[in-house]
Amino acid sequence: MPFSSSSRSSEEEIMDDLLCEGEVVEQTLRELETINTLLGGNAVTLGGMDRLLAAAPTDRPLRIADLGCGGGDILRLIARRARKRGQSLELIGIDANPHIIAFAERHSKDYPEISYSTVNVFSEEMKQERYDLVLATLFFHHFEDEELSQLIAQLQQQSRYGLVINDLHRHWLAYDSIRLLTRLFSRSAMVRNDAALSVARSFLRKDWKKIMRDADISEYRLRWMWAFRWQVLIPGKG
Repeated sequence: MPFSSSSRSSEEEIMDDLLCEGEVVEQTLRELETINTLLGGNAVTLGGMDRLLAAAPTDRPLRIADLGCGGGDILRLIARRARKRGQSLELIGIDANPHIIAFAERHSKDYPEISYSTVNVFSEEMKQERYDLVLATLFFHHFEDEELSQLIAQLQQQSRYGLVINDLHRHWLAYDSIRLLTRLFSRSAMVRNDAALSVARSFLRKDWKKIMRDADISEYRLRWMWAFRWQVLIPGKG
């Protein structure tokens, strides 16, 4: 697969097949949880949450959606943190693949504060929802710039406190490193294919600026974080 630092790849990942299922999907979801934990990716999402919710009320449950929730590992982590802090949350995992949602539900049985929904984020059903906060972790690189501008503008209107985006930085070192690591250690054909491709499909600073400009969003915070992650915080208007 060719890598270009100047432009985003449009090659589809195996994960983009919304009907993919079976052990390869489950192995992939398990490995992605490990990768996010070991490489510090979860901190990008959690830190963004804490910043946008700093002034949120504590007298009612906060409604938080996780787009492209995968196996639900981020939501379970958020639920455990909230329990320790005495916070009340309503957590909703959203994914368009019903087999992924089924995996997440099986692994979240001890978390009544988490529910899951098989929904396309561009659907009319999705547009009717309202949240206190929306999360998107390693999800937005699956879409073209034009789709992202449309979706981000929509989500800003749907969220009271805003949107936390955690996604990858398109860089040759990130690309080569993850390709080598997954070839050496991954047991999932999907991870071995999709991990490096995800980097090729990801973003430079200039990409985010164009996406935000096209979405008519001028107020946002864009920050590079380790390891090769972008944290984008957009205040809500919902």
